[in-house]
Parts: sequence; structure tokens; C-alpha cells
Amino acid sequence: MAYIGDTVRLKVHFKSFDGDSIDPDDITLIIYNTNKSVIETIPISDENKTATGQYYYDYVVVPDDIQEYFIFEFRGLHNNNPILARDRVNIKFN
Repeated sequence: MAYIGDTVRLKVHFKSFDGDSIDPDDITLIIYNTNKSVIETIPISDENKTATGQYYYDYVVVPDDIQEYFIFEFRGLHNNNPILARDRVNIKFN
């Protein structure tokens, strides 16, 4: 859970079907609001990489864009196939 105005560290760990960590190409973070409308699209680079297949982004929760929760999605390409991970962060009004 996060409060409006907080910085939230969003994380992903990309893995192959065999469970091996992989580094996809063209990684993008997409933030969706409660209505599943895109709020923001953010390219992810190696600066956001902590280990093979593991990436993060520090996102500031903006009150005008988000109400009860937001959905975040990391997506990329691995062997020319899409790969993605999606989760939700609940927001509490302070």
C-alpha cells in the first residue's frame, strides 16, 4: 500500500519458461489508472537493472491520475516474442 505523493519502487524479474533469468529487449513500464487507461509509458534502460532479468523503477504516485489503485506493467521482447509482468498497487488517501 502507498500514500498519494509517495515514491514506490516497482520491480520485475523476467524469467524464461525454464525459470532462467533473461534480459528482454525494448523494456517498457506502463502505468494504468483504475479505469485501465494508460497514464504513463516509461522506457526502461540498463540504469534500472539490478541483475540479470531484474529491473526497477521509482514511481511517484500523482493524486490527479490515480484514485484507489494503479496497475503497472513491465513488458519487453524475448526471442521476438512479447513478455510481460503486471501487478497492482493500492493507494491510501492520507
